[in-house]
Amino acid sequence: MQPYEERLNAPRSWWLIAALVGVAMALIMLPLGTLPLLGGLIGGFALAAVAVSSYGSVRIRVVADSLVAGDARIPVSALGTLEVLDPAEAVAWRTHKADPRAFMVLRGYVPTALRAEVVDPDDPTPYVYVSTRDPQRLAAALEAVRAESA
Repeated sequence: MQPYEERLNAPRSWWLIAALVGVAMALIMLPLGTLPLLGGLIGGFALAAVAVSSYGSVRIRVVADSLVAGDARIPVSALGTLEVLDPAEAVAWRTHKADPRAFMVLRGYVPTALRAEVVDPDDPTPYVYVSTRDPQRLAAALEAVRAESA
């Protein structure tokens, strides 16, 4: 059983924007006729939908003694102090407090996050910043995995 799994889906308003991109492409193609208008509508919406879908497809999981965030698989043993960030603190850590060496799974439409220090001496990454809608539950899942492996 996985103690934690979350997909950071894009907001519904972004899908409306994708539809509006399709309409804009249709209007651009309007002078060329009906068939290009339909092609612009379908093609514009399809391209925008692919972009929204791929951006909103990142997953965060705690599986087999690892935190899987996006493409990264980070062993829980390499994580130190866990810090649950409220919306104001999350904004601070992704702007003026951010370290360029940090690993970040950042989604601006997710207001809260979890910050975990990296304690592996061979890794130059100072911390991991993960946008999550439920940082307390993610921290609890990581602590549970840490307690099981100890």
